[in-house]
Amino acid sequence: MTCPLCDAPGGAVLWQDDFCRVVRADEPDYPGFLRVIVNAHAKEMTDLAPAERSRLMQTVCKVEDVLRTVMLPDKINLASLGNVVPHLHWHVIPRFADDPHFPNSVWGARLRDKPHAAPPHLDAQIAATLTRRLAPAPETESR
Repeated sequence: MTCPLCDAPGGAVLWQDDFCRVVRADEPDYPGFLRVIVNAHAKEMTDLAPAERSRLMQTVCKVEDVLRTVMLPDKINLASLGNVVPHLHWHVIPRFADDPHFPNSVWGARLRDKPHAAPPHLDAQIAATLTRRLAPAPETESR
């Protein structure tokens, strides 16, 4: 059995480390729609060790914070479904009152035809902010 998130990045990679990656999903109606994908194949949160679960959720929260800083959305939606692709990943979706589905879920009934306008150079802004916020803390020298 092949897994699309093991075999391919799952979107445009904006940041990654040895544990997970942050990708921009190919969702033209939703600028800034990101996924946080665990690199190793895991199906459920409980497949991860407690420290890995904590690391993943800290990353998801930092990604949310980056989107709030860069895009100033009205709301952020977080979702981990995996019904179609059973590889552990979180959707981090900035929502705006004028987006096509608001206040419904992005998978719900469409209410408007036009997507929320994306700011220029959005991927670069998000990637730079992710790199700053997700950089490992410098190790202190022990004396």
